[in-house]
Amino acid sequence: AAVAISNGNADGDALGSGSLTFTAGKVQSGDYHFAVGSAGSALLVLQTVLLPLVLADGPSTVRIEGGTHNAWAPPIDFLQQSFLPQLEKMGAKVNLRMERIGFFPAGGGVIFAEIQPLARADAKPLTLLERGDSGHHYAIIRRAHLAPNICDREWDAMRRVLLWNSNQRRDFSHDESAGPGNAVHAFLQFENVTEVVTSFGTRQRGAKDVGRDAGKQASTFLNHTAPVGQHLADQLLLPMALLRGGEFVTVEPSQHTVTNLEVLNAFLPEAAQMKELSDGSFTVEIRDKLED
Repeated sequence: AAVAISNGNADGDALGSGSLTFTAGKVQSGDYHFAVGSAGSALLVLQTVLLPLVLADGPSTVRIEGGTHNAWAPPIDFLQQSFLPQLEKMGAKVNLRMERIGFFPAGGGVIFAEIQPLARADAKPLTLLERGDSGHHYAIIRRAHLAPNICDREWDAMRRVLLWNSNQRRDFSHDESAGPGNAVHAFLQFENVTEVVTSFGTRQRGAKDVGRDAGKQASTFLNHTAPVGQHLADQLLLPMALLRGGEFVTVEPSQHTVTNLEVLNAFLPEAAQMKELSDGSFTVEIRDKLED
């Protein structure tokens, strides 16, 4: 995908290869279609090409086939509700929709993104220091080719942790899915940010464990005051560095975030700084070093 959008070149891009060399050319806007060929995350492929196409010279569309809801990758719900609204504050306009859900291991999902170009001079710094007023918090339980009572057991375990009521529950049955699957999301809406946490059902996990896990993740965030969760912190760094920088407050960072900060500083010395605050939160500042 990176080769395709940039007229680039890759050597060693084969299964079993011990090394890979990628050389980018000039990124070109256009209409692109990529197929992962498995349940591998379509959203990770999108994130690979998203920012280069945002900074391209014209609008683009990207259709990707693969997984939309699989562990160790952001589900489409996270990008739609948590990540892209923050990107929009920086000036980027991206419309993302799911045309078909794709659970692991069957895959078969389809996402479609419409990306408007953004001149870097028109971008804005991101400042996200407070959550703002609390909004509506709710759960979405997704299932495909599974018994409905699985959702009931997941919801019961989740609400026991969060003390939520029935009007905070939404169920979706995905008959279009190529295979079975299950995911429990908690959407935690605030004035300035929406956090999305997800717990995936598997054969090895009981429904109560899945629901309880989603509840505990949500409870951990709600018991904190920082606006930016671990996953969003990790994913805001690159767009901030490529656009106009900014500052946010986050919970204790993951190793992903720490590593990304080091990588950014390797390319843009002293661009990224992180400091721990007295309440256990962390401030992350990204300076606009591309102007230097």
